[in-house]
Amino acid sequence: MSRFATVVILVAVAGAGCSSVPGFRSRVPSPKEALTFHASFDRGSDADFAVGDPWIYHAPRMDAWDETAPGLPEGVHVVPGEGRFGGALRFEQRMDPVVFYRAEDNVPWAKENWSGTVSFWLRADLESLPEGFCDPVQITPRGWNDAAFFVEFERRADRVPFRLGVYSDFRVWNPDNRKWDEIPPEERPLVTVDGPPFGADRWTHVAFTWERFNTGASNGIAVLYLDGAQVGALTGRRQTFTWKVADARLLLGVGFEGWIDDLAVFNRALTPEEIASIRRLPAGIRSLRSE
Repeated sequence: MSRFATVVILVAVAGAGCSSVPGFRSRVPSPKEALTFHASFDRGSDADFAVGDPWIYHAPRMDAWDETAPGLPEGVHVVPGEGRFGGALRFEQRMDPVVFYRAEDNVPWAKENWSGTVSFWLRADLESLPEGFCDPVQITPRGWNDAAFFVEFERRADRVPFRLGVYSDFRVWNPDNRKWDEIPPEERPLVTVDGPPFGADRWTHVAFTWERFNTGASNGIAVLYLDGAQVGALTGRRQTFTWKVADARLLLGVGFEGWIDDLAVFNRALTPEEIASIRRLPAGIRSLRSE
């Protein structure tokens, strides 16, 4: 497996006392400057650019992290020329092994006022997806319902909705430990899109952003975008994400059958205009990095 990743060490230099200067406004980093992780799948499965660990790993099951090994498991391949840009990561079928990157520094976590963005392209035949749930992307140090982000398909008899899940610490979003069926739909931490624009021969751009997390107030915002347009949001929630960052993982293809390309993470919530601009990049995030 190739190791063409670029590992970047960032050194932050803060202007002493600037925040106390009247009228001072800190400059918002550009999307290029805010980028912390990029896997193009053009030269292999490892990240092209990573602030943290660039290598890809797999484990035999979600509960078998002590058996983690480098590289891809059987049934997952990088296929040259089949991506939205260059190569793409293909998941042949639902399987037990899980594929992941280590999230530490690649998905920078902040104890206070945390924000970020995840961007990628998906190709999926909704008719051939396995029954039940599958998560093309999931980020968590613990489980899907405890300090986690995910996007999921749910194959039902009559439709296949697509969702963004934004689950704060379990004790925060479900303090009474209610059963799922007891939680009213409007209280569930999900953005649901019925009739999403996916197809066997169609690449769809997916992005989600979050901001005002870990503030202690009920002001957290998470937004889902499809093909550059906002399709839903979660607002007015106390989004407390307590991470042991060494255990956090950026998981790909959990139970998923289909294709993923051009995965990127940013250390701030990109604006709607920036999301639309990223979708239009001629060579994906590689174009952004070469600016």
